[in-house]
Amino acid sequence: MSATAGSLVSKTEYLDYQLPEKIQNICAERDNCPEIEVKYLKSNHSWIDTTINARINSLVVNSKPTESAPIKTPSTQADVNAAINDFAASQFQDMPEEVSWAYSLTVTPVYLGHVNNFELFEINSYVFTGGAHGMPYSEYLTFDLSTEKQVTLDDMLIKGKKPRFEALAHDAYKTWVKTVADDVSSYEKNWPFMLSNNVTLTDTGINIRYQHYSIGPYAYGMPVLSIPYSELNKVIKPYFIPK
Repeated sequence: MSATAGSLVSKTEYLDYQLPEKIQNICAERDNCPEIEVKYLKSNHSWIDTTINARINSLVVNSKPTESAPIKTPSTQADVNAAINDFAASQFQDMPEEVSWAYSLTVTPVYLGHVNNFELFEINSYVFTGGAHGMPYSEYLTFDLSTEKQVTLDDMLIKGKKPRFEALAHDAYKTWVKTVADDVSSYEKNWPFMLSNNVTLTDTGINIRYQHYSIGPYAYGMPVLSIPYSELNKVIKPYFIPK
């Protein structure tokens, strides 16, 4: 994706957070502190910061993210701190003293660049509370500078064209399956196709991101399906197709 030519300047700032003294004391005894890293966006577009940072707070407070789940009630800083305190404390409530690994929680916004008038971001998070592996999560966010609003897949689609978009996404899914399995129909019986609304614009088309276990086992990561603009003519509004 293109880099923005001076219109958007972004950086991240760490959440100002300190483990409660009680948890710090337990950490000192066991030499095994939870790893907490939450970053917020700080750009020269405060309206984008507000939306992204509210979503980051929501992911921290809920810590078991649900793809595209709307924010019903914005989380306060007190909510965020309380959620992290509970997350950190739960390590010592749930785990035996001899355990050598620590709980981990990270949430970070990433600037992806821009396409036309659209600024593109991704929020990445990772939660580890034991077991074979942690759980990564990734969410795209698209912003229209001309309207100063967040853009969703439904905003991009021409009215009545979602079934056609879903069919194109299904074709892209079959193409992806061929890279990981010998037989598409057998694979789809175990990991059926589903449409995700987690999309972003690129220079060449629309990318659709899937979370772990959505359309494949954990080992296959978070697949990205790509639909080129050449297939999206009369499916998405011309406004969203780069000139």
